[in-house]
Amino acid sequence: MTIELPEGYKPTQDEDYMSPQHLEYFRQKLLIWRAELLQESENTISHLKEENWQEPDINDRASLETDAALELRTRDRYRKLVNKIDSALSRLADGSYGYCDDTGEEIGLFRLEARPIATLTVEAQEKHERLEKQRRDD
Repeated sequence: MTIELPEGYKPTQDEDYMSPQHLEYFRQKLLIWRAELLQESENTISHLKEENWQEPDINDRASLETDAALELRTRDRYRKLVNKIDSALSRLADGSYGYCDDTGEEIGLFRLEARPIATLTVEAQEKHERLEKQRRDD
């Protein structure tokens, strides 16, 4: 069943949480984000293939290699983000999207709008970060 969303649609609190419209909105948002990240990665690969790696000046070559390393680190973050997007799309498919992995509570539209790959409520995320910081400090 395909759901047509009105142009400019944004989920609201007036609708049932994770209604079919909400789910379709976030599915489309995630798919667009994923496509943009993959396009950026392809642009990077293309750019790196076209680059002249035989710069005669050692400083120019070092600068080129530094730029390439930075670009590759960024693309690695994108790759990890694509994996998180794929995981969010799986949660959409199985009906668990929008609910906290720790508590089962609603994550909330505002948080999902800001971070559509969120798996925890703000409170659960803060608790998780505090525990992580404590482990690092020990």
